[in-house]
Amino acid sequence: MKFFIDTANLDQIREAHEMGILDGVTTNPSLMAKEGIKGPNAVMKHYRDICEIVDGPVSAEVIGTSFKDIIEEGKKLAEIHENIVVKVPMIKDGIKAIKWFSDNDIPTNCTLVFSAGQAILAAKAGASFVSPFIGRIDDSNWDGVALIEQIVRIYNTQGFATEVLAASIRTPLHIVRCAEAGADVCTCPLSSITGLLKHPLTDLGLAQFLKDATGLQ
Repeated sequence: MKFFIDTANLDQIREAHEMGILDGVTTNPSLMAKEGIKGPNAVMKHYRDICEIVDGPVSAEVIGTSFKDIIEEGKKLAEIHENIVVKVPMIKDGIKAIKWFSDNDIPTNCTLVFSAGQAILAAKAGASFVSPFIGRIDDSNWDGVALIEQIVRIYNTQGFATEVLAASIRTPLHIVRCAEAGADVCTCPLSSITGLLKHPLTDLGLAQFLKDATGLQ
């Protein structure tokens, strides 16, 4: 399973890259605003800066919701760098745009997916990635990881090439469960990834090891 980091923070992206486990980045206008990135030129430059750090897909989200606006924005985003993946919302004009992008060899990430039916439409249109938001599904008292399992099963049965990108991940356990469910990618905050490092027995074992090693000196 590939690890993407969901952020626009360059320091966090560098840290994940230096760990040697970073395969890509997803971001959106909200994450850009959180970093104080405002204005079209600043946003474009920031995407370029991210692409210079990451040797992998970088999802850049469109703001428009009409077919025309999505296409115009997506073409500009794709021109920034070869690693850019145009992030398109799961709406009717979004599906039409994904088909257009697919026909023109521009990779896409269909976002805001909450059902297997939506995932089927995205795959049929030729999306490179589909992003089910499992944390938000959990918030509505349904099982987000069960949706990942269902989409993976459908894609394998139908032979769809679209990669399942588990999004809205909240905890390290989400990451593990998505790996079990067969997700191709997970995207999450750096804190969820570093949370995988932690285990109390590791801490106790290391403390004992250091204590014993001190006695050998």
